[in-house]
Amino acid sequence: MSVVWVDASSGASGDMLLGALLGAGVPLPVIASAVDAVAPEPVDLAAEQVSRGALAATRCHVSIADSVHHRTWTDVRTLLTDASLDGAVRDLALRVFERLAVAEGAVHGISPEEVHFHEVGALDAIADVVGVCAGFVHLGATDVVVSPVAVGSGSVRAAHGTLSVPPPAVARLLTGVPSFAGPPGHPSMEMCTPTGAALLTTLATSWGDQPPMVTRAVGVGAGGRDPEGWSNAIRLLVGEAAVRAGAESRHGGDVRADPAAGGGIFPPWRESAPTELVIEANIDDLEPRLMPGAIDALLAAGARDAWATPILMKKGRPAYTLHALTRPDAADAVRRVFFRETSTIGVREHEVVKHALPREMLTVTVGGHPVAVKAARLDGEIVNLQPEWDDVARAAAALDRPAIDVLAAAKALAVRLGM
Repeated sequence: MSVVWVDASSGASGDMLLGALLGAGVPLPVIASAVDAVAPEPVDLAAEQVSRGALAATRCHVSIADSVHHRTWTDVRTLLTDASLDGAVRDLALRVFERLAVAEGAVHGISPEEVHFHEVGALDAIADVVGVCAGFVHLGATDVVVSPVAVGSGSVRAAHGTLSVPPPAVARLLTGVPSFAGPPGHPSMEMCTPTGAALLTTLATSWGDQPPMVTRAVGVGAGGRDPEGWSNAIRLLVGEAAVRAGAESRHGGDVRADPAAGGGIFPPWRESAPTELVIEANIDDLEPRLMPGAIDALLAAGARDAWATPILMKKGRPAYTLHALTRPDAADAVRRVFFRETSTIGVREHEVVKHALPREMLTVTVGGHPVAVKAARLDGEIVNLQPEWDDVARAAAALDRPAIDVLAAAKALAVRLGM
């Protein structure tokens, strides 16, 4: 099992990750060929050995011609969809840019489709995202563990004026994952860019310190600035999972760390599907009106899904089986909900392997009201489109139209958008 640990304790950006991948042994042509397949204008990549503080590092220079294009999420999606790219690289890059579009749209109060990317839609950021995705796919990483991310402090000048650090888009992208201003003595500057935040939260399968692993390669990627007394660099440790002393694997192989969700679903390029748990209990003495609240509490505790099944127990007693699908790292919190919110005094659990299609969120407008639509892809082709019901209901109420009409309109618009 291939493991990559990302040390983001000095921040993160797309070019820093590119440099670290090169330093860890990813050939430059692997990254350059993927970038060339997408970029509509010439992009040159070059590696340089530099120093950042006390560290030797690799700096990846991304050279582009002057361009006046401010591409939208729709423009970038078209570039990626039409490019002659490895399917795993394309899917991963689409997820990164979709995450950026959603964050920028939320910050500015517009739909993701309306976002003009400015900095993050420029050619250099397209190169950063596609190049980093190609590098991680080349490594074949099945687990990507990311340390808490240093975001910096002070202020930064952006296209929309002067912003406090972390900028709004970075703060939104890192919501729900560990981040901090920086270690004592860190310089007053932006240490994590929106592109870096989107890449890390898309790539991560878990967050924390270096896991038990046998390191085979180390890459140090340099940032563009070299502040005095500070190593402006990111580190990648690449290797295999190590067997922890005294631990036995239930599968006969290495014991793997429980994966955490980080910023989203597991990447579709994982070599093995993630193992999750189903925790359940048969309940015949709970006031039925409490069951919906118990399901809500399970979801709030970290369950990926929760549901109840009607059953008939011994002596003909009607009852329910309450189920929760959860990651192993959230299992304890989920068990506690069973015991606190229901009348059960015992639960059972078993491992399951979940195979999920890569998905993205599209946004359409029905009668002036935004409706998010979840799109799932198989081999790069959209095979399922489902409008978010809360958005449909909200739009239907505002427009005084039947929800079934709004649902059909949103799905039809999404079909045209996703093609």
